[in-house]
Amino acid sequence: MLILVASFMVVLDFSIVNVALASIQRELGFPASAAQWVVTGYAITFGGLLILGGRAADLFGRRRMFLTGLIAFSAASLAGGLAQDPVLLVAARAVQGAGAALVAPAALSLITTGFPEGQQRNRALGLYGATASVGFVAGQVLGGVLVQFASWRAVFLVNVPVGVAAVLLTPHLLGRGREHRTRRRLDIGGALLITVAVAAVVFAVSQGGAAGWTSPLVVAAAAAAAAALAGFAVVERRHPDPLVRGDLLRLRSLRKGGALIMLLGIWNGGEMLVLSLYFQQVLHDSPLMTGLAIAPQGMVGFAAGAFGARLAGRLGMQRLLVLTNAVATLGFLVLTRLPATGGYSPLLAAVTLVGFGTAGTAFGAMVTASVGVADGDQGFVGGVINTSRQIGAGIGAALLPAIALTVTHGGHAAGVSGDRAAMLAGAVAAGLATLIAAAHRAERAGNCP
Repeated sequence: MLILVASFMVVLDFSIVNVALASIQRELGFPASAAQWVVTGYAITFGGLLILGGRAADLFGRRRMFLTGLIAFSAASLAGGLAQDPVLLVAARAVQGAGAALVAPAALSLITTGFPEGQQRNRALGLYGATASVGFVAGQVLGGVLVQFASWRAVFLVNVPVGVAAVLLTPHLLGRGREHRTRRRLDIGGALLITVAVAAVVFAVSQGGAAGWTSPLVVAAAAAAAAALAGFAVVERRHPDPLVRGDLLRLRSLRKGGALIMLLGIWNGGEMLVLSLYFQQVLHDSPLMTGLAIAPQGMVGFAAGAFGARLAGRLGMQRLLVLTNAVATLGFLVLTRLPATGGYSPLLAAVTLVGFGTAGTAFGAMVTASVGVADGDQGFVGGVINTSRQIGAGIGAALLPAIALTVTHGGHAAGVSGDRAAMLAGAVAAGLATLIAAAHRAERAGNCP
């Protein structure tokens, strides 16, 4: 339960700040072009440090890294809530992201190493995925409530008591015994290069929609990512104890799980942003009503994750992944008929389908990725899975709104035709994931008996 609460808090922070951006900009005097750094600062450090955080959990202890990340995240949340200066707020968000990059892979690897492959691990991963689904959507609702009835500062301060309680409970609930620590050394050079590469990719995709994909800043970030990846490949071949071992990357289950979770990130990250704008700009709903309209997606997602292991036991993991991705595709196809006025009924059905497909796919991808991986490498797997989803979410958050704006030909923001086109792009991503899920036979260990 402690791991689920901490994971919920980290995921919640993805979306809860979005609702508060306008208030933050107004009170702290952010320039309009700089306000997005409240979101981007978190995304860059979180996405960039995930693989390093996962490997650190393998080498130095999962519980130790989990606790360290919680302390950093909670302290940065307090600093963000008290910030009186834009620079301090962005710095606090960056530290939040770094703390989250330690918590997320450590939490996932604590689950995968704490339960043997099969029903027990699948049930635990299902609850983990369900919690993430609820946390992402709950951020929209809770953010609206806090901003409307308290202050934007509350979206940061709400993390503090939860984080402090988690820090105090960790030694009791996760044990005080000494963890096994490997004698392998952390590949510092590889860690720095992969962090720069992922951070540059996250920066490029997060800025591409606003600054333009051919802008010098975005092109420079993409070039930096390519150079860092090339350098990383050279370092890994020469290092006696590389950060990323070739045998792990050759695992079909890890590649498949990473591809599915990245596509999920694309449709989920883009869908949430486009729908949030649609409800407020087309249907003229308040931020609170917008969050409540999207909430059914999280509730259905929680049910899908919680019962994912049971469904996998009946269908097998491959069939479950095909089913959940197909359901998400169907939901997006319904969303391509977004009404220009009123009419919540088709939207409720559509977000319900997408919620089921998203949570079920997240569960199946995590189980698939962890199959056949030794306990000593599960932190790395957690880093890869979380990094894949973060990069996908960054791409989706930049690509789908850009499609919406392009289709409306720069017209007024309430152009529903652009939102429909963005939902079609989501359907394409989910459809591609369906094909990937169906293209390979499920790993034997990935199927529930």
